[in-house]
Amino acid sequence: MAAEIHLPEDFSETEKYAAIVCIHPAGGVKEQTIGMYASRLAAYGFVVLTFDASYQGASEGTPRYLEDPTARVEDARAGADYLSTLPYIDTDRMGVFGICAGGGYAVSVAQTEHRFKAVATVSAAPMGEGFRNFLGNETPTSVLLDMLKKVGEQRTAEANGGELLYMHWVPDTKEEINENTPDLWREGHDYYKTPRGQHPNSVNKYLFTGTDRMMAFSAFDQINTLLTQPVLLIAGSKADTRFFSEQAYNLAKGKKELFIVEGATHIALYDIPEYVNQVVPKLADFFKIL
Repeated sequence: MAAEIHLPEDFSETEKYAAIVCIHPAGGVKEQTIGMYASRLAAYGFVVLTFDASYQGASEGTPRYLEDPTARVEDARAGADYLSTLPYIDTDRMGVFGICAGGGYAVSVAQTEHRFKAVATVSAAPMGEGFRNFLGNETPTSVLLDMLKKVGEQRTAEANGGELLYMHWVPDTKEEINENTPDLWREGHDYYKTPRGQHPNSVNKYLFTGTDRMMAFSAFDQINTLLTQPVLLIAGSKADTRFFSEQAYNLAKGKKELFIVEGATHIALYDIPEYVNQVVPKLADFFKIL
């Protein structure tokens, strides 16, 4: 796995630091929005770990561009493992933070990984819940079953030497966007496919045969029983994914906060200064509990 550590400006190996493991969005890499947040959190005195998910970015693993939620959660655990080997990390003061799908994975891992003492999300969009309930609209069972049938057929084809089939996370070209395109995808194209946020390791595709794993995954199933750590959920007031943060907030039984950024959409929280400048201090203040 390829990773980066963001250190405070006055870093000293003889000191002990609180640490944060950061999880990037689906299709993203460590050099994009998650890296920007990591460097800014490090300025508040945290040691912050970012990494490319298994099978993606500069990390190893085949088949390439597999989005496997179970592996993504394990990646975050591995981040805690790695931090525990560093002499300057206080392992009793580790937290986890994620953006978009990374937010869903952060909530998921915190339910069973209690080395993480606090969890925060920005524009959380849990993978399985997102497949089954697209932007607040329940996906018909018939659609899910048809997709699973196609996944099975594709797996059979690939097992017999057929080419791997890939899908796009966001529209790959402007021509694919119209008046009916959700803001999440429209603005996602602008972020991932233009100089605004594009990176050569973020290729805007995922392995179709991983869809069954994404569809079956649940990030929120044990929130009300196993998520005992403090949680901060941040969403834009205009985000078409806002209801996911609200859902997690309602399920959580412990110390919790839902912070709504007025005027922001899902993607706006990735990099627009007027919104990010509200979010970063909020995150830093929250993680002071570590």
